[in-house]
Order: sequence, then structure tokens, then C-alpha cells
Amino acid sequence: MRTGVVAKKVGMTRVFAADGSHVPVTVLSLEGCQVVGVRTNKEREADVKKRGEVVGQVKRNDGYTAVVLAAGERKAKNVSQPLRGQFAKANVEPKAVVREFRVTEDHLIEVGAEISAEHFIPGQKVDIAGLSKGRGFQGAMRRWNFGGMRATHGVSITHRAHGSTGQRQDPGKVFKGKKMAGHWGVERTTTQNLEIVRTDAERGLILVRGSVPGPQNGWVEIRDAVKAKPVTGAPTAAVLRAKGEQG
Repeated sequence: MRTGVVAKKVGMTRVFAADGSHVPVTVLSLEGCQVVGVRTNKEREADVKKRGEVVGQVKRNDGYTAVVLAAGERKAKNVSQPLRGQFAKANVEPKAVVREFRVTEDHLIEVGAEISAEHFIPGQKVDIAGLSKGRGFQGAMRRWNFGGMRATHGVSITHRAHGSTGQRQDPGKVFKGKKMAGHWGVERTTTQNLEIVRTDAERGLILVRGSVPGPQNGWVEIRDAVKAKPVTGAPTAAVLRAKGEQG
């Protein structure tokens, strides 16, 4: 199981295929996606601190294997103290977002490495997760696609109402999860089996067919699709940029 990447949603455009047809794509940018930590099953020596001073050491084990990635840029004064320490330990500049990806032990990556857009190849299927656009308070017709009430025959004022919400004295309440008017959006959403159309390693761009969750300039997570067969030719480990090429 390979690691995913953290990318910024730049916007949508279109590209032309070999037969002249246009393909709508979403442009995702890798804004300096670097490894800032790893989680392993191996025991390691960890410092025990009390009031900021090291008073001893103890053996610790994460219990799972994962890669911690960070992307974007952020001023150090706007980063919390724990994250500042994590970035300093990894010897990387402060980042805007931090995400963790579960991987198998043979796909762990060294801390400080930067992932290239060539981690994915054209034709590959991926799953993309992000926070959906916030739409505020919405009625039941827009939020849940309700049909509304009748346009005549005694209905007045409540044409777009969602109707009855409960039962009688028993159970005498509205069940949790009832579809009603309320806040819509700003929820973690995953779109599966999106196709990689093109990659640009030099500019760090990934072009994905169709739309992906989230607003423009929002952060998304790109992973190998769990419901698609692994594509042949995909790198078994992350494609990394040499440290001399970073920046």
C-alpha cells in the first residue's frame, strides 16, 4: 500500500485528447509535499520530559506504519508549538497542512523527502478526499432533493416545506438523522475512481478527469483507488525529488 499526496485544488479547465475531444479536468498542485514524520512498529528510544527538561528515556512503539506529509507554506508565528517542533525535527520549513497516510512497511519514505507528481501515472484511478464547499443553512428541497408539497389544493406558504417529521405519542420524538433543513457542506467527502489524465512533474501539477470535492485553493488528499485494480507501471515507492531540486 503506497502513500498518497496532499495537493491544492487550483481550479478546473479542459484538455484535448488525441481524437480532438475535450476532457474536463481539475488541476491539483503539489505545493512542496514533503515527509515530516514516519510511524513504525519498531521500538525506539523516546525522551521523557518534565517541565521542559529531559529526565529519562523510554522505549516506545507507534503500533502501525504510516507516513506524515505536509504541504503549502505558512509563517512560523502562525504554526502551533508542537507542529513547529515537528517541522524543526524534520528540518523542513513550516507547512500549511499536515496529513497522515497509512502505508506498508516496504513503502516508508525517509523524512525530508519531497514527493513528485510522477508518483501517479496517466490512466491510473485515484480516490480524492477533501472538505466540501460550505453552502450555509439550506432548506430540505435543496439539501436533500425533496419534492416539496403540493402547489395547490389548500397548500399555502409551505410549498417548499419538508412536511411531517415525527409520529404520534409513541415514540413521541424525531429520530436522529432525520432529513431536515440545516447546515449543508464543510464535510469530509471522498470521490472515488477518478482518472489521472496528465501529470507535470516540473510544475508539480496533477490533472484529474472531472470534479473533486472542495472549493478553489482547498486542500485534498489523493490516494490510489481502493476499488480499482493496481495499474501496471505505477512506481512501487514514491517518486522523490532530489534535495538539490527542491525549491
